[in-house]
Amino acid sequence: MTDPDARFDQLIAALKERDFRLTPQRVELVRLIAVSEGHPSAGQLYTKIQEMFPTMSLATVYKTLTLLKEMNQVLEIGLRDDSHFDGNRPEPHPHLICIKCNKIIDGEVSLDPQALRRLEQETGYKILRPQIALYGLCGEHKEES
Repeated sequence: MTDPDARFDQLIAALKERDFRLTPQRVELVRLIAVSEGHPSAGQLYTKIQEMFPTMSLATVYKTLTLLKEMNQVLEIGLRDDSHFDGNRPEPHPHLICIKCNKIIDGEVSLDPQALRRLEQETGYKILRPQIALYGLCGEHKEES
């Protein structure tokens, strides 16, 4: 896992570069992203922040996450009914997602940059955020198949 203090500093610096207003609520959101060990949803982050800042809106959480995503500082992982966010490893990497419980873990396989460039050349696409999601059954559910 990335050092939470270093990751917090990186995220704050990235937001300052964009002249994003750093309210205490947004700073707390960035802190939660930096210390996150999993892949929290916007709703989960919002619930934690509400304990300290009961008047903070869910829209502020989404706005901040959207900006961080546009800046390639977080990865959004779309699930059936919610998105989850990976703020500790913003570089492209695979995610393994359980189709029974939605548990998400990071895969330790690198995405080949040359293969991505070939794919761009072959298709004419400009890949902006490469991401691979592998769906299956986690250790707790694999025997249920």
